[in-house]
Amino acid sequence: MRFSRSTLFASCCTLFVLGVFSASADENSKPINLSLVPDVAIHQRTQKIEGFTLSLWGENETHGLGIGFVNGTTGNSVGLSWGIVNYADKFTGAQIGAVNWSKKGFIGFQGGFVNCALGSMTGFQWGVVNYADKLNGLQLGFVNYAQTTGSGVQVGFVNVIHATKTFFGEFPKAVAPFMIIANWRFN
Repeated sequence: MRFSRSTLFASCCTLFVLGVFSASADENSKPINLSLVPDVAIHQRTQKIEGFTLSLWGENETHGLGIGFVNGTTGNSVGLSWGIVNYADKFTGAQIGAVNWSKKGFIGFQGGFVNCALGSMTGFQWGVVNYADKLNGLQLGFVNYAQTTGSGVQVGFVNVIHATKTFFGEFPKAVAPFMIIANWRFN
């Protein structure tokens, strides 16, 4: 039997990733979860997964890679969620999908049609519509909205930073409550 280089490379990468996830997993976590919906899965939604999830709709605290149509992560999840809809309690890493949402805070990259980070968003949002309660980083999109910023820059057609009260009254620290092309606020 003969293996191509790409097959050998993929096999080595898979073994490496599985080894890393199994070595780093605590005894209360599982390395993999497969689910149709949160209550029809190999492991219950309360089970922590340190490794890989594959789902039509999954919902666990996850430290690793989540692939599915709907990826729900609970607790303080870390890793990559790649799907149509990605939602999280608190997330560190990357969410890539049509809709990305985090309700208690987000650190990393959100890339999709609509990106929403309630609480603090530290990192980069890239989408048609981007929303952050508190922006620390960059929003790049058609419509960008932030309630306030620590240090944030928005680039797009419509850029709103609600905490800025006057037009150019705080320049260069802040531009305006509403701007086209670019807006920023540094605290």
